[in-house]
Amino acid sequence: MTCWGMFLRRHQRFSSLFRLHQLNIQSMCHQRGLHKTAAVNTYDVRKVELTPLEQRKLTFDSHALVKELQSSGFEKQQAEMIVSALVTLTTANMDIVYRDMVTGAHQEIALQQIMAHLDAIRKDMVILEKSEFANLRSENAEESQKIRADAKLDINLERSRVTDMFTEQERKLMEVRTEFQKMNADIESEAVETSKKIDIQVASLKTLLESLKLETVRYLAACIFTCLAIALGFYRFWK
Repeated sequence: MTCWGMFLRRHQRFSSLFRLHQLNIQSMCHQRGLHKTAAVNTYDVRKVELTPLEQRKLTFDSHALVKELQSSGFEKQQAEMIVSALVTLTTANMDIVYRDMVTGAHQEIALQQIMAHLDAIRKDMVILEKSEFANLRSENAEESQKIRADAKLDINLERSRVTDMFTEQERKLMEVRTEFQKMNADIESEAVETSKKIDIQVASLKTLLESLKLETVRYLAACIFTCLAIALGFYRFWK
């Protein structure tokens, strides 16, 4: 037989831990929105009295003890009172001893109750882990889908923005190219007109130069003829 008090204290401590575990499971289930399928009060903490009352009594020959006390010099009434006091004291001590002691059957029942309790805790933990993993998996799937959708939306927006920017740049480039071609055409037309004007001016200058040359030749011829006429006149006059 072992110390029943220590076993009871461990038993009570384990019961308190079990209740705390139940409260933690209930709070976690409430926080995560889970529903328990069955109650976990499978741990039976009933007190079972296996030792019969007749086995707890101290059995001895009280009459023989009274006779022995009488032979030792006590009177019969004194001997009976002493034996009665001894029986009462012994019964009280036996009750205390049986209350603080445990038998193998008690220990086996308590061990079975604890093992059943551990099995219930293990089942609860497995169910909780599965539910937690399922919730985490669903949360991760939803989060990944949301992130994928956001990323796809951002990519499409960025692609459309880049396309619009490229289209705008092409439009601006076409406008600049058209303007440059227009300016080039204007410059070429102005150059052609300027060249035509220069050619016209050169032709007019050439015509003017030819006319001036002709006038000069005429003037020189007139001067020469005039000088010759004067010279002939003087020659005739002196002759």
